[in-house]
Amino acid sequence: MRTFNKKKIINDPVYGFINIANDLIFDIIEHSYFQRLRRIEQLGLSHLVYPSAVHSRFSHALGAMFLMSEAIQYLRQKGHNITDIESEAAQLAILMHDIGHGPFSHALEYSIVKNVSHEKLSLLFMESINIEFNGQLDMAIAIFKNEYPKHFLHQLVSSQLDVDRLDYLRRDSFFTGVSEGVIGTQRILKMLEVVDDKIVVEEKGIYSIENFLHSRRIMYWQVYLHKTVLVAEHLLMNILKRAKEVYKEGEKLYAAPALLYFLEEEADENLFKSDKLALENFSKLDDYDIMGAIKVWAQQSNDFVLKDLSNRLINRKLLKIEFSSQKFKESKIKQLKKEVMTMFGINNHEASYYVFSNHTSNYLYSQESGSIDILSKDNSIKDITKVSEQLNANKLKKPITKYFICYPKELKFI
Repeated sequence: MRTFNKKKIINDPVYGFINIANDLIFDIIEHSYFQRLRRIEQLGLSHLVYPSAVHSRFSHALGAMFLMSEAIQYLRQKGHNITDIESEAAQLAILMHDIGHGPFSHALEYSIVKNVSHEKLSLLFMESINIEFNGQLDMAIAIFKNEYPKHFLHQLVSSQLDVDRLDYLRRDSFFTGVSEGVIGTQRILKMLEVVDDKIVVEEKGIYSIENFLHSRRIMYWQVYLHKTVLVAEHLLMNILKRAKEVYKEGEKLYAAPALLYFLEEEADENLFKSDKLALENFSKLDDYDIMGAIKVWAQQSNDFVLKDLSNRLINRKLLKIEFSSQKFKESKIKQLKKEVMTMFGINNHEASYYVFSNHTSNYLYSQESGSIDILSKDNSIKDITKVSEQLNANKLKKPITKYFICYPKELKFI
């Protein structure tokens, strides 16, 4: 009987060839929960600005797994004892770290799924798969939850300087063409060290870390929080919220069964814990379901707001967005809503789907995610803000907040 070879090689445009180390990793990649990530774009609606940014979370997860294997290899070369089982578990933990992402990620988290982070959903998926695999993911889950004795392995999965960030910055830079996001991934990995069960960076790697932090800031404002991406994501959120509203009012909307489930249910953390159908339906949701439904709503919905908003997103006829360093005055918001009500013949509640104000913030360096510690030649360890000559500690830790307001471009009100 022929034995199936599971030690495949994947050709990645960012790193070259990625090896699948063993049968278990291959089997997890082949699982339907993980294969779903092929159908979820890494950057959501960013392709509306950067046409080539259509890479998937599947490729990101594989890239992060590759960087994990590289990091472990370099740490082993420095004399740190990481067993083959621990290496496998760490690779599995990072491989599945994004398995809980829904279509268009955060847009879904703030519309039809309420306050359930993708990290929580990733853990639920991992625990479900672990049952199928008779506990073979126990160590990977422990690393993911930071419950494994070697805590530095969790840092490689989730921290201020983890392989997740190292991959998505380089990968997203590659596919968007934003060269400012390029970072020295291999250089950073080679500079990692473990002291007292904690990941630190050798002093000679400080310039690479400075570049990493600056690149991350640029990528956030130029890509992840680009004004067009921001308004498109909020438009998508409003479409899904409106769909949920009109569905509950009795309109029979076209949608895949998995999407209909979430239009009907109040999907919060309790639902995912109490109803097995919640996780099962979520595992079937992808970008195709959302965009397929929106395409139909744009043509067939009986609700003016849902139909119009869907058309705007499908045809990239987005709302106008304005930024400010301060909150927008209520008088301006009310005036804009009034004009929208008159223009479209809708009520104040319906106008709120067209006119809304919010804010977005970004930390260049947030110690809530842990610090980046530099190992000096005298073996002292200091936070990078106390060592770097290029990074202003006060500016580094202070969030940059931008307020914005959105409204239809057809309005003449300024």
